[in-house]
This record gives sequence, C-alpha cells and structure tokens, in this order.
Amino acid sequence: MSTQRDYYEILGVAKNASADDLKKAYRKLAMKYHPDRNQGDKTSENKFKEIQEAYAVLSDPKKRSAYDQFGHAGVNQGAGFGAGGFNFQDAGDIFGDIFGDIFGGGRRQRRQSAQRGSDLIYEIALTLEEAVHGTNKTIHVPTWAECKTCHGTGTRKGSGPVTCDLCHGAGVQRMQHGFLMMEQTCSKCHGQGKIIKDPCVACHGQGRVQQQKTLSVKIPSGVDNGDRIRLSGEGEAGMHGASAGDLYVQVQVKAHKVFERHGNDLISEVPISFTLAAIGGDIEVPTLDGQVKLKIPAETQTGKLFRLRGKGVKSLRNGEVGDLLCRVSIETPVKLTNEQKELLEKFETLLNEDPKKHRPRAKGWFDAVKEFFSFKH
Repeated sequence: MSTQRDYYEILGVAKNASADDLKKAYRKLAMKYHPDRNQGDKTSENKFKEIQEAYAVLSDPKKRSAYDQFGHAGVNQGAGFGAGGFNFQDAGDIFGDIFGDIFGGGRRQRRQSAQRGSDLIYEIALTLEEAVHGTNKTIHVPTWAECKTCHGTGTRKGSGPVTCDLCHGAGVQRMQHGFLMMEQTCSKCHGQGKIIKDPCVACHGQGRVQQQKTLSVKIPSGVDNGDRIRLSGEGEAGMHGASAGDLYVQVQVKAHKVFERHGNDLISEVPISFTLAAIGGDIEVPTLDGQVKLKIPAETQTGKLFRLRGKGVKSLRNGEVGDLLCRVSIETPVKLTNEQKELLEKFETLLNEDPKKHRPRAKGWFDAVKEFFSFKH
C-alpha cells in the first residue's frame, strides 16, 4: 500500500470538505471495500487499509492540520503511524465511531450512564366534590428511595467506586475478527466502567433502599377521570446515585349518588310528582354548592331537561364553568289507598271525555297504531 497517495484523493473529497462530508465518504467506501464483503480479494483489503488510514488522519483536526501543512511528513512522526505503517487500534476506534449505530455503539457511547429510576403511577380515588373543588391528599407510595447512609453512591463511607480492571473503565469489551472490531457490554461492571469493592452495608451497593414514601399531593379543582398529576423526582431512585424517576398520580373519580359528570356539565335525575308536572310549581334541587330553586312549568313531560347555567364544573384547562342539567322524570305513585284509587279513576274518566285536548300525545300515538295496522291489512 502506498502511503504517498493524497488522502483527500483516496476518500474522493475536496480539501475543504466538512467533517460530515468526510464521514459520508468514508462510510460509503469502507462498506464497499470491507474485507468481510470481499473475502480473499487482496486488492479490496489493501484499498480498505488505505481508506482507514486516510480517514484516521483527516477526521482528527490536529492531524488534518499537520497533513495540510506538511503532507505525509507531518503525520508520520509521533502520530501513531510508523514509516508507512498504520495503527490498527486507531482503525478499530474509527470504525466503531462510524458504524456504531449498526454494530451496537461507538466509542462515544461506550460507558453507560447510571440508570435513571423508573417512573411510577399511583391511582388515587376522589369523591366528585373533591375533584370539582380541589383538595390536599396524603398518599403512601412503596418505592425505591436514595440510601441515606451512602447518599446514593453505593459505597461504604470513606471509599468509592474503582475503575473496572476488566474493561479499564471503558464499559465495553472488545473482540477483533480480522479487520472488524466488535464491542459488547463489560460482563464485570455491566457497562458502568467502575465497580464497587466496598459496598454500603445499608443498601448492599445499590445506592437505594426500599421504603414507603409519604407525600402530600395538591389536587387542583376541576380534575376528571384519567387526569394525571406529575410529581417530578418522586418516582424510584436511580441506581448508584442516578436521578430519580417521576411519580404520576392518576385520578379516579367515584360514582356519585346524585350527579353524573359529562365534561364540565353535571346531570341530575329529578323525580317529580304527576300533580307537579301537570299544574307546575317550584322545587328545590341540589347543586355542588347548595340548594337552588327550579321552576317546573305546567304540563311538563317526563324526560324534559332544565339547564341551570354556571352550576357545573369549572374547567381545569380554560377556567370555563359548565352547567347543571336537571332531567325530570314523573314518578308514578305507589301503595295507593282505595280512596286514592277511586279519585284517580274518576279523574281518568274526566280526561277521557276529551282525550284529544287533555292527552294529545296518547291520541297521536293511538292514531298512528291504527294507521299501521290498517296498512298491514
């Protein structure tokens, strides 16, 4: 392999090529001439070595500057190259950097950072009143918390983690097959680059302990089923002093005996007597803020909705206040006395003297039934 060829020419780039341009050119050529793809082809093998050497120099700002000023003489002295030779340890590093996304992590990603703690979800049951008006709740969460003895380091007082003697702090172990450099997570330190030889007696080297955490949670007014309240950093503590996860308090609103919530509106079923529905009058209906008067007009039919504006729920998101919808249902009297039955029968007789006038819906329905059967026959 001739080391006198111009490195820019080898990679097929201009002398003012950017770092990204160099990387793209190198990736393309290295994949094309890699020995594993051209087994037994000596020409491809030599070409691959030439490409590796060119990129090793041009991808390093200091080496590139020296090469631009002095040519090959500027990089053949004390730069990891012999007289016309090449340091293949550097080649492995470069190849790992460029193809790390393919083969599982390059040089810049070797040592794994300490693992952040997991996020937690805690379901909290609220009454409708608590969800609408807001409240403060105390919750007890079983979780991993930072060890107070070692403050999350996992080591005994006066000691500390030491560099892993298997991977020498890299967090990975290297295996070279021909020109292909493979890496895998270090089996001894599990990618941390350090090991704990003198672990904390309280947490056994984990840096965290299991405990039940007591927290006070402010529930804002207007929350609804499925809403989540995030408590930053109140999740599980991370390993070996890593940051804690978050705690998400998920709201579940209990069923209410009087109201049913739909968005910001409340719906209430209001039973009324036949007499009140017929002649009208005022009744007291409940809201979440107390009793209010509702006027029932004469001749009200069952199922009619009455809207009480501003008596619903204040939105958590935009502050708008919903309404209370009262749906009336006429209650049929039960356990009648003989006298009450006689009065109702007499009343029914009077209604039937002019059913079209007093019972228009029933008259219309019976007429429709007659027409239906007449059509069938």
